[in-house]
Amino acid sequence: MSRLSRQPAGFAKYPLRSPRLVPQVNFLAIVILSQGKCGVSPCTTRYLVVMAAADLMVVFIDVILRRFPSYYYPLCFLDITPVCSVAGALFRAARDSSVWFTVTFSFDRFVTICCQKLKTKYCTEKTATVVLATTCTLFCLKNIPFYLQYEPRMIINNVSFYCQTKSSYFTETQWVVLDWLDTVLTPLLPFALILLLNAVTVRHILTTIQVRKRLKGENKGENRRDPEMESRKKSVILLFTISGNFILLWSIIVLHFLYYVIQGINTADYPPLLSDFSKVGYMLRNLSCCTNTFIYAATLPRFRAKFSNAVKSLLT
Repeated sequence: MSRLSRQPAGFAKYPLRSPRLVPQVNFLAIVILSQGKCGVSPCTTRYLVVMAAADLMVVFIDVILRRFPSYYYPLCFLDITPVCSVAGALFRAARDSSVWFTVTFSFDRFVTICCQKLKTKYCTEKTATVVLATTCTLFCLKNIPFYLQYEPRMIINNVSFYCQTKSSYFTETQWVVLDWLDTVLTPLLPFALILLLNAVTVRHILTTIQVRKRLKGENKGENRRDPEMESRKKSVILLFTISGNFILLWSIIVLHFLYYVIQGINTADYPPLLSDFSKVGYMLRNLSCCTNTFIYAATLPRFRAKFSNAVKSLLT
């Protein structure tokens, strides 16, 4: 597997809490956002809907199809080697799409705030659809070869069960190159791009605030309401919350990767403390696909009201 997706031994032994609750919450978020009228533009709504859908796929594939059955229903249909190989490749595609949808959303907000001339052409529902569809297609194609990285762990009644990485994956040049490409694309390059886009956006906003204050005379003690800056403030809060959540929850995985590269230690030889550290990283990585719904509820008042009403309806 990729260095960032190679699970330490014993990871699947940890019980899973409420495996059906998170998909239901994400699905509810998709339904509410798809209806619109959540206080954001149609273009932004399109990004939020697709990001929630990608997060739902990550949770469904990795938790429901891979972790949950292995803990509660050992040796079932999902453990057949071709099936779990497909699940492994699909998980990579869903994970990459989820991460890069965050990057495309950050770039869309960057264009909206910093590039007024490009805004009218780029920040549209049609462009958002093309960007998201292209991103998803490219990463689905990119992860097809990973189906071939697995081999059966055991054969029962002439049926191959479970998936383990081939030994050639760590030695053959084509696999090593693909593994590095996978690691750079997710999440190292997204980390760099999100930090860069957010830094440029913040700089532009601070410069704009100073200019508008001088133009409106607020530096002389006047206090006037600025609807445009209030609208930008809401957009920036949503952007920074989603981006910051991604960076925070993926940071341990990145640190684990850097340690792995610098020290060159086999993950199977990790001491208990380092093994637990890497397990926490994988847990937080999956958690990053479960928190966007709560981010929407915290930053979008209209979404929060609709979500609260929907939950009350479900409970009653």
